[in-house]
Amino acid sequence: MSLGKLCLLFSRGILVLFLQFSLSEYRNVQNPCYLKREFYPNYQKDGDLIIGAFLSVWKQSFDYNKPRFFRSTPPFHGETYRVLSKEYQNFLAFQFAVDEINKDPHLLPNTTLGFQIFNNFHDNIITVENSLKWLSGWGRTIPNYSCGKQQKSVAVIGGRSTPLSITLANILGLYKIPQISYGSFDSLLTEKVKWPYVYQMAKRDSTLHLAMVQLMLHFGWTWVSLVLSDDMKGEEFFKDIKEEMDGKGICLAIKKIVSQMSRNEYHDEIKFILRITESSSNVIIIYGDTNSLHELLSAIVHRRFHGKLIVTTSSWDFTISDFDGVSVDFHGTIVLSHTNIDVPDFTDFLQTVNPIENHEDIFLKAFMESLFDCRISEETPGEMILNPCSKSFSLAEVDPTKLDMIMTDLSSNVYHAVYTVAYALHEILQIHSKETSEFEGTPEFSWKLHSFLKCTNLDDSSDETCRDKASLAPESYDILNFKAFSNLDEAFVKVGKVNLGKPFPQGIRIYEEDIDWPHDFLQTPSSICSQSCVPGFRKAAREGEPICCFDCTRCLDGQISNQTNAEQCLKCSEDQFPNTERDRCLPKTVTFLKYGEPLGIALTSSALCFSLFTVFVLGLFVKHRDTPIVKANNRSLSYILLISLTLCFLCSLFFIGHPSTATCLLRQTMFAVVFTIAIASILAKTITLFLAFKATKPGSRLKKWLGSKTSFCLILICSLIQMCFCGIWLGMSPPYMDIDIHSEPGQIIIQCNEGSIIAFYCALGYIGFLALASFMVAFLARNLPDTFNESKFLTFSMLLFCSVWISFLSMYQSTKGKFMVAVEIFSILASSAGILIFIFAPKCYIILLRSDINTLDLQKRKADP
Repeated sequence: MSLGKLCLLFSRGILVLFLQFSLSEYRNVQNPCYLKREFYPNYQKDGDLIIGAFLSVWKQSFDYNKPRFFRSTPPFHGETYRVLSKEYQNFLAFQFAVDEINKDPHLLPNTTLGFQIFNNFHDNIITVENSLKWLSGWGRTIPNYSCGKQQKSVAVIGGRSTPLSITLANILGLYKIPQISYGSFDSLLTEKVKWPYVYQMAKRDSTLHLAMVQLMLHFGWTWVSLVLSDDMKGEEFFKDIKEEMDGKGICLAIKKIVSQMSRNEYHDEIKFILRITESSSNVIIIYGDTNSLHELLSAIVHRRFHGKLIVTTSSWDFTISDFDGVSVDFHGTIVLSHTNIDVPDFTDFLQTVNPIENHEDIFLKAFMESLFDCRISEETPGEMILNPCSKSFSLAEVDPTKLDMIMTDLSSNVYHAVYTVAYALHEILQIHSKETSEFEGTPEFSWKLHSFLKCTNLDDSSDETCRDKASLAPESYDILNFKAFSNLDEAFVKVGKVNLGKPFPQGIRIYEEDIDWPHDFLQTPSSICSQSCVPGFRKAAREGEPICCFDCTRCLDGQISNQTNAEQCLKCSEDQFPNTERDRCLPKTVTFLKYGEPLGIALTSSALCFSLFTVFVLGLFVKHRDTPIVKANNRSLSYILLISLTLCFLCSLFFIGHPSTATCLLRQTMFAVVFTIAIASILAKTITLFLAFKATKPGSRLKKWLGSKTSFCLILICSLIQMCFCGIWLGMSPPYMDIDIHSEPGQIIIQCNEGSIIAFYCALGYIGFLALASFMVAFLARNLPDTFNESKFLTFSMLLFCSVWISFLSMYQSTKGKFMVAVEIFSILASSAGILIFIFAPKCYIILLRSDINTLDLQKRKADP
């Protein structure tokens, strides 16, 4: 044996002696060699093999001013003790399992199980005393001595809480007695060096945090408070659930550790209740067992949670009704419980149990008397005298709020613990059937159980040989809803299940229509720090606050968010754009100036009408070419001007319709050349008109410049210069078809890119230069005397032309897409129409309506004094 184990055994021996002599001194025992008994085990059943049960149904109240005392039966009517009625189901489950095994011909044949039930009062000192009595038998309780009927005892089931399990282990471990704990799993008890003979029936809560988080995700609870027991289980649960919450974006609003209170700390607990009540979190996760959370329940009694939903586990029995006479409303509480194997016969068993037929069961009598407040037995111990019961009561008449008729988690652990011991005994008897007489009744018999009990709980076993017995079924939890009805009945209703073998959300199934929420909530409660960001917005974290507390920021232009609480906005593809709500991308509309749309129809109709009118004027001038008004205005230049104006109107049609490479190359260059010819024709007309009057003076040298050749040369030179500009433009950076997806939201603009914008403005500026020159010459010749002097009309036409194109420059820069094209077409049509109207309208008027003045005689009469 190693030195460490020797030291451990020595320390345990010192502890046992200290407790024994402390108990002897405390109870004023005269003989220090044995403990004076104040009461005996109340219920036992003989058998070939005996299983001990150290259970708890009464609990001592925390009144530190009163001394501890014990009687023949628990003083349930006294002020020092209170009844935990639902704990009595553990006693019944233990008896039910023993009865089932004894009736089973295939399990432990020819061998009966007996039992001894002890009530530990949830108290460590009483647990020590009971363990010593169980070891010493029915005689005097002699320390470190085992005799009598206890030689048939093989194992102990006990340990409602970890402290009670450790107390039992310190005594029973000295004798290698197998101890099976039925309380909540605690990794502290897995330390086999300290407690090598302790086994746990409860499953480890290693996956409980996953089920909790799935429940939060299902209901959208991202801002929760957490209340934990002050023990290692609480620390482990907090570590696991905090890591899982962080990974799923769930934040912790408040964390509170529930510790054992002293009177000075009680007001701190009340402040804690106030803090949780005033917090913005509507959901409180509570983790711990009934014993560790007693102080929390005590604080809730005096200051209840208002407007909060409690989510807890079945380990905490918050339904304790006899709590200082105060009832706490837990209606709507959500409880997670391990999915247990249903035991259908257990309910039938409870229906048959009554204190008359089970007259030896003092626990049953005391339990029934405490519930019905009457006397069943001849003498009822305690300080109060009760009236006899008027009838025989059975468990079938017990209020379900006092005793669950369906096996709970703890009772299920007790039930399966009995079967675990029975199966282990059965295997021993099968293996050693021929040698039973040799080892039966010896202490070594219970020692042999250890090799068969090591795989009791795989979470509690480090033995590799146990891994072959591991269940491959995934962990699952039942979701229960606690309902308090108007007739004071209470019940846990199964409303869903969490199967951790499947990913979220397939692994959780909840029937929300079956859930009753707390009275403060009219619908499913929400628990969030910030309101969810609707699609179209993204979350913007607040500096210095948890990630669950955020502001909602609208997505930028060109971006969307199509889900609630989006972390980032998504950018739409280039051929899409966000809708007004910015929650989805819509395909962009391909847009250009179409012939079929109203604007295109109007511009096309205007261009055709003006071009037809120009052709009409041209035909009119050709028809009346020999009239004085046509001759006086240089009919050759008028023909050229009218033809160029016709082409100007028609070239605007190249700007309408789907752009192509050909139209992009032609439309600006054609516009520039044709307009240059038109303006050059006007310039030639104004110069010819000006020279004609100056050349009439004697000896003038200007006569040689008069004639059609000069005008044609001027037009040709001006046109060639513009052609050179256009040639350079096409050679260096020609216009091309372009797709603009950024200028207009929701639109893909198909347009002609001018290529070199400098070349475009040079071509336009050259036309403007010619127009300005024509305007100046015409302005100088406006007052020259002549019957058909058109210099004034040329002046107005050029003034209009310059005004239109100066306006075009500013509008061209401020418009986009098809409207920019429409502005240019309008400028072409307006300037061309202005030239046509101002120059040719008066002449047409004279030709058509005033032919009487279209004669040379009128001109001569005006020339005479």
